[in-house]
Amino acid sequence: MSYIVFMVGLGFLILLVAWLPMVLKELPLSLPIICVALGFAAFRLLRLDNPEPLAFPEATERLTELIVIISLMGAGLKLDRRVGWRRWNVTWRLLGITMPLSILMIGLIGWYWLAFPPAASILLGAALAPTDPVLASDIQVGPPKSGEEDEIRFSLTSEAGLNDGLAFPFVHLAVGVALLNNNSPWEMLEHWALLDVLWRLAAGVGVGWLVGRFLGYVTFSVPNRANLSRTGDGFVSLGVTLIAYGVTELVNGYGFVAVFVAAVALRDAERDHEYHERLHDFVEQTERLMMMLMLVLFGGTLAHGLIDALSWSAVGAAVAILFLVRPVAGLAGLAGVPMPLREKLAIGFFGIRGMGSIYYVAYALNAADFDVPYALWAVTGLIVLLSILVHGTTVTPIMRLIDRRRQGLAPPPAAAIHPRMGKAGVSPES
Repeated sequence: MSYIVFMVGLGFLILLVAWLPMVLKELPLSLPIICVALGFAAFRLLRLDNPEPLAFPEATERLTELIVIISLMGAGLKLDRRVGWRRWNVTWRLLGITMPLSILMIGLIGWYWLAFPPAASILLGAALAPTDPVLASDIQVGPPKSGEEDEIRFSLTSEAGLNDGLAFPFVHLAVGVALLNNNSPWEMLEHWALLDVLWRLAAGVGVGWLVGRFLGYVTFSVPNRANLSRTGDGFVSLGVTLIAYGVTELVNGYGFVAVFVAAVALRDAERDHEYHERLHDFVEQTERLMMMLMLVLFGGTLAHGLIDALSWSAVGAAVAILFLVRPVAGLAGLAGVPMPLREKLAIGFFGIRGMGSIYYVAYALNAADFDVPYALWAVTGLIVLLSILVHGTTVTPIMRLIDRRRQGLAPPPAAAIHPRMGKAGVSPES
């Protein structure tokens, strides 16, 4: 009977995947909010078993891992702007300044405010610093060649594509500290610097680029009768995702970095081909379905008391992490950038937390003992919930207001708009 109920529920969930985004498009609500509410209600009213991550550690890690890599492929495929130092200037600042500063500030909050041990504090910072590629879809650029690529949307999309992988060295650092015991800390740091930082990052970028270029050639450049684009099958993007991720992990690289780099390289192989839209649409639909399933389960953990034991002090720490740390670090990273203050504030404010944070905590807790696993999950769960609620209800009105003011301040003449210009009328090449 429970299996049949599950099938019926899954069927309704699949229908909602298609229907809800259309219904919610003009409302200050997001799909994740509805999914969490449905999960909370279903698990509370039907008295379903608790899907808490500590009871299903392997499943939590693998499911969140899969949804993140699928989301990273979608983020890479939708970027129209070519990679470049100046063209991606804001992205590099968010990655090189904002994220490390966020990790440091969150780690200090975990240590001094929440009284976490050092390893758990580092893990908290690493897990909660990156912008989530899954739940940030409402603030990302549009599909390939849609033109919806103003600086805010582009920066948050490209940042979310890369910072999940770039936070991984600090997750490994947390694991190394947790496993330190009687080993020399210098040996641990040397191993971390050489393997977890230098080699894994280099392997992620290198293997991702090679896979993307090779599959880009197979897809677009081999003789017409044999190239993959002639199939018209969108699920090819899933194959690219799994190959890039799996090959990189086999050589001990960061698969998250590799997937995004492979997607960017694949897009660069033939930038204007209509097949990219087919690849992106399949990835987006798959991601949306998995996201809804995971958020329903997340709602179930909330119904069973995931965050009930948090003190008001911990709630204050969570609010500070989400609404103070990221905006301050964002403004620090964007200091000196010629951009209106409201756009800098938007980039800082919409550092959404979600599936990536859950994955990192699950990964680390499966690799080592962090002494405070329940507290880690509770704080992470509260921050993800707050992000879903606050960002989900504010992203549509705030971005609509910013778009309207941008267009009102500098409406470019139609004849002057270059075909490759973004929605803001700013050329990606500048």
